[in-house]
Amino acid sequence: MKKVLSGFVLIAAVVLLGLLLILRGGLFSSHAVSETPLPDVSSPTPSPAPLTAPTEAPSAAPSPTPEATAEPTPEAEPESFVLSFIGDLTLAGSPGVPLNFWETIQHDYAYPFSNVKQYFVDDEYTLGNLECTFSDQYLQSIEYFSFRAPTEYANILLEGGVDFVTTANNHSDDFNNAGKRDTWATLESYNIPFGKNDEAQIVTTPNGLKLGIYCQFSNNYGDFRPDEEKALAAIRDLKEQDPDLIICMFHMGIEMNYYPDQKTPETCAICRRCIDAGADIIYASHPHCLQPIEEYSGGLILYSMGNFIFGGNSMPSDQDTAIVQLTVERDGNGNVSLGDYTIIPCCIASKPVTDPSLSASVRGKYVAYNDLKPIPYEEGSADYIRALSKIDGSYDGPDGQADYTNWHEQHG
Repeated sequence: MKKVLSGFVLIAAVVLLGLLLILRGGLFSSHAVSETPLPDVSSPTPSPAPLTAPTEAPSAAPSPTPEATAEPTPEAEPESFVLSFIGDLTLAGSPGVPLNFWETIQHDYAYPFSNVKQYFVDDEYTLGNLECTFSDQYLQSIEYFSFRAPTEYANILLEGGVDFVTTANNHSDDFNNAGKRDTWATLESYNIPFGKNDEAQIVTTPNGLKLGIYCQFSNNYGDFRPDEEKALAAIRDLKEQDPDLIICMFHMGIEMNYYPDQKTPETCAICRRCIDAGADIIYASHPHCLQPIEEYSGGLILYSMGNFIFGGNSMPSDQDTAIVQLTVERDGNGNVSLGDYTIIPCCIASKPVTDPSLSASVRGKYVAYNDLKPIPYEEGSADYIRALSKIDGSYDGPDGQADYTNWHEQHG
């Protein structure tokens, strides 16, 4: 019994020792248990240090980019342009006039300007008075003088370098409305700018000059003076469109009169009032002779440019004409002003006679010198000095003759 008890005690001790080993986890664990002591939970757990973005190593400061210096806008260079003014362009003969324009010109469109074209090749703009009708219809007229040219004769203007014509004159109605319609249609088809009666328009030249052009023919007062009220209204309208220059093209005056200030003082006064109102240039036609140029209040008045290519008479009593070339200045800011002008005295034909003051009846009906080809006079010659005096205002001769009594009979 004692032995059995002793054995039981021994077994119990072994079992107890095994339990202790199990509790320590050493017998069944494949890994050694860490001997690190457990933390003391009685002390507060310190907060982790705040996260800070890593600081990059400082780099060299970039060099400042220099600011671009604005280049000043270059001022435009001043420019000069030449405007040319010539007289009547009557590119036909009148029935009953011995001068046959067609027989002289035929299809040689360059012929009439062949002696003077050099003045118009390099100018900016050439202006003249078209005193004929362009039409290929057979049109009848009741006028004592009437001038109808074939439409192909518009080529003469192109060949001569003419850039603008006024049709506002006493011959625009030679063939009534049919003639006017044909003339305007012809000029449009040939791309030749033109003005109608009482029409104001802006025309731009090849180098960008804006010309305000007003054309007028009026006989309201019975003496071919301009209608002032209409003219001043047109100038006001043009000024609102801000042109560089304003040009009034008037058909006015008395035929063969060299002294407009004496014979037509009110007409001259109207021209001056147009300049005062804002016009820069007055260009006038109708007297069939040269009249003076007047410089007035910064503007220029050409009282009459006379004939130029004139098919209306084979032996006109006054053969003198001229080309006036006016320099126009445009400064770097675009401002336009009138400069100097040059006068080129010319003969309406290349066969001048010695005494142009004689009437056709005195000189004889067969003394035909008009070959329809203007030519400059030789500088310093008696002809040159005479023609120049008529346009510079120093002429002191008698007025010419414009008596058309039995004119056709004299020339038939």
